[in-house]
Amino acid sequence: MNSLLRPPLPGPSLCARSRVSPSPAAGRLSSAALVGGGRRCRRGLAVAASAAPSWMEEAGVAVLEEGGRWNPSVSDSYRPAGLPRPNATVLEAQGRVCTGPEQTRPLGEEQAMRVLDTILRSAMGELKEEPVSSAQLGAFFAGMTIRANSFPEATQWSEGEWRAMSIFWPRLVQVLPPEVKFIADPEGTIMGANGLTGPRYVGQGTGEMRLVGALREVLAGGHLGYEEVQCVLKDILPIGSNSSPTVVSEALLAAFLIGQRMNRETDRELKAYCLAFDDELGPPPVADVKSLTHYGEPYDGNTRFFRSTLFVAAVRACYGESCLLHGVEWMPPKGGITEGQMLKFMGANIHLSPTQAKTLLEDENAGFAYLNLQEACPPLYSIIGLREHIKKRPPLATSEKVQQFVRARGRESMIAGFYHEGYEDPLLMLMRRRTVHAGLVVKGEEGALSMTTKERSAHASKGLPVNHCSGFRTPNSINSSETDGIARESFRVIVNAQELGFESTETPRTDRSILKNLELGLAALGGEKGAAYDRIVLNAAMADHLLGCSGAEDINTALDRAREAIDSGKALRRLMSYIKISHKVT
Repeated sequence: MNSLLRPPLPGPSLCARSRVSPSPAAGRLSSAALVGGGRRCRRGLAVAASAAPSWMEEAGVAVLEEGGRWNPSVSDSYRPAGLPRPNATVLEAQGRVCTGPEQTRPLGEEQAMRVLDTILRSAMGELKEEPVSSAQLGAFFAGMTIRANSFPEATQWSEGEWRAMSIFWPRLVQVLPPEVKFIADPEGTIMGANGLTGPRYVGQGTGEMRLVGALREVLAGGHLGYEEVQCVLKDILPIGSNSSPTVVSEALLAAFLIGQRMNRETDRELKAYCLAFDDELGPPPVADVKSLTHYGEPYDGNTRFFRSTLFVAAVRACYGESCLLHGVEWMPPKGGITEGQMLKFMGANIHLSPTQAKTLLEDENAGFAYLNLQEACPPLYSIIGLREHIKKRPPLATSEKVQQFVRARGRESMIAGFYHEGYEDPLLMLMRRRTVHAGLVVKGEEGALSMTTKERSAHASKGLPVNHCSGFRTPNSINSSETDGIARESFRVIVNAQELGFESTETPRTDRSILKNLELGLAALGGEKGAAYDRIVLNAAMADHLLGCSGAEDINTALDRAREAIDSGKALRRLMSYIKISHKVT
């Protein structure tokens, strides 16, 4: 692997010593004690407490037992109660037609007939148990309209879709609300004589009228300006709130969000999404810390593999690299394991204000914090239910990873995960717009941040490999760019864990089990060597090294520092202290 900072990254011969695990800490959290259901989980937590007496003093086994007793252990269980479920038939079709110009898969005639029949029966009031929601109607017909207007021939309507629509549209036009008829044919050019509503439709109220005007451009495959996107978002969000003066159709909002993603957002559009609600709660608090890293994990979590970031944050906090995590308990489309779920399961307070998060960042016994979007940005939190009904990820799925809910007096860095090609450079652009000193995007496992120690297969799929990283940092040379007063140098690298002395190991599977993820992470922080331990060490040290953090110029030194934080018991004690302290901040 090529040089990343001043010293070269060592090859296998220089890293052989990394394979020899340091002497274990006196207290160790055994994975054997962390296997199985709630009762065995509590026994494992008790073992962790005995391994870290300060944790018993600070948080108490009873708090963790209570958390394990009352909190679900599977990520699906954290879906907010009361959210209406989308119609499965239409949702499946949305997954095919509400995506990009190359990714869209046109419907066959049989499926198109089934979908349109479902929409018709729902609009006529026949599907009481599983109606098609307004948001689903907006997203589905927006996808169909954009495909007809601007997609390449291969992903435009199939012959089967045209035949199905010619049969059902004369009946649908009689029962669909006017805003959906507008979305389905905004200029009267798709449905012929039955598409006359669209050209005349203007919406109701100032906010909705502005949204309709923007949608005309989006449904034609066009793009919007920075101010135009920001004005629309501020006009219509939050939804379902008594404090919001504007009420808009969810069909129109869903069409707008999925339409912008299908058209592949421009930099100015993504920047508008990213910055739209920066001032929602006033100026962000400023933490008195020397270094702060903002972690942008995908909000919809992990469904297959071990998620390491919470444990990485506890490790890095031990040596002064403060970490701010943010997200939600549950987010579609994956609805996977999140940091919020893990902290809640362990009994932490996950509903902190940005000011309270600042206090935790400054606390010498914590040094990291987690913010829930519900407190950090209520307007964006308000559309979680709508996002489930549009099926595919909207532009916000990218921009929400690049947020600065708390600032720092010292150095600031950002890390974000990505999966799909095409979003690496936009994420780095957003980070530069945040004027941070260093930024890093990682193609980790499941599109999250966790780099793997597994050796890449010779038969790996095409595209950017897992462990691909790119970013920028404060330079050590004059070969750098400076557009906003901060000089930066760029880098791109594929992290090869074997070159760093790690054995190739399969990534532990968690399969939506919060309990399993915690078992792995707590055992590793307790000093148990293995795949989870190696991934926590790798991800902590590589973040330090690639971001140019103090004391991490040499990768071997960075790896040793991360190991010491674990093997000394400091990281485990810090995580458990956080649980207690999170309930005390004011």
